[in-house]
Amino acid sequence: MKHFNPRDYSHGDNYRLAASLVVPRPIAWVSTLGRDGIINLAPYSFFNIVSSDPLYVLISVGQREDGSPKDTARNILETGEFVVNLVTEDLIRAMNISATDFPANESELAAAGLHAAPSQCLGAPVVAEARASLECRLHSSQPLGNSTLLIGEVVMMNVADEFLAAGLDVPGFTPVGRMGSPAWYCRTGDRFEMSRVPYSALKPNR
Repeated sequence: MKHFNPRDYSHGDNYRLAASLVVPRPIAWVSTLGRDGIINLAPYSFFNIVSSDPLYVLISVGQREDGSPKDTARNILETGEFVVNLVTEDLIRAMNISATDFPANESELAAAGLHAAPSQCLGAPVVAEARASLECRLHSSQPLGNSTLLIGEVVMMNVADEFLAAGLDVPGFTPVGRMGSPAWYCRTGDRFEMSRVPYSALKPNR
């Protein structure tokens, strides 16, 4: 086994190795509305649920190469709102287009062939083509290295009827996940079920 001290390697090297080990990662396809009225859309895979009561999600947004904030972080910090759209396989090409570094005064939606739809609770829109989304209000932010951590309280969850089974289960929802750098993704349709083993079943007989 080889050992890697992050302090001995460049930012790019650390990113490539860590991003290839911590997989698969869910993709937050974040839509925001700037003060100028321009909708921004960009994907981030440093993302997850961090609390269920209350329901909070966290996304990490890196800086631009010149050290300035990306449109996503700027819009969230200015407006306090964002929507996490979830990416299914039919939207992967559009998601990839939205990852391009567009000028700040140009929305990614048209180039990606997408449409905005009103959210239920926010000014920030949802992606109309997305079959699931989380509407979030900013709870807190924290600069960390070359990134900004943004914690949002989920105020509404939107799920297409086609994915809903009995109760709140969504067995048919199969979003894509992010794998290693620079361009690997995975499908999530190959699943298996494993029930948790109670401690009583593990105790030796006395």
